[in-house]
Amino acid sequence: MTYRVCVVCLGNICRSPMAEVVLRKTLADHGLEGLVTVESGGTGGWHQGRPMDERAAAALAGRGYDGSAHRARQFLREWYGQADLVLAMDRENLRALRRLAPEGADVRLFRSFDPAAPEGAEVPDPYYGDREGFAEVLEMVEAAAKGLAEELARRLR
Repeated sequence: MTYRVCVVCLGNICRSPMAEVVLRKTLADHGLEGLVTVESGGTGGWHQGRPMDERAAAALAGRGYDGSAHRARQFLREWYGQADLVLAMDRENLRALRRLAPEGADVRLFRSFDPAAPEGAEVPDPYYGDREGFAEVLEMVEAAAKGLAEELARRLR
């Protein structure tokens, strides 16, 4: 049986697609490819069908990741039936996701899996900033992805 993770931000063109790409690679590096699937979405739907923000794609490419296949999607209530774990990039999106969530849904902050991050740490939205903000987000995403992969490796093996 496959464990399913969905990563969610606001528009699904910056943070959550970066996390989706990084998490897939990190899970594969931990021998979990095929055991865990990863998707992403946005709480808002205004970017649906669009590729990842070019600054996000460039930050990923600079570290050897490929985000070219991404197309933005809006997270829908029905996705809870297809996800074991839903991860929000920030508290605003966490609140929105919890309003949609059925009883017992596992909805958390993405950075809660980074052992070095303080409790309640968020991945800030780099959209209105410069390329440096995307590099900083990528570092946060990589740290949390590693922590999540380690936890899932212990849990699923």
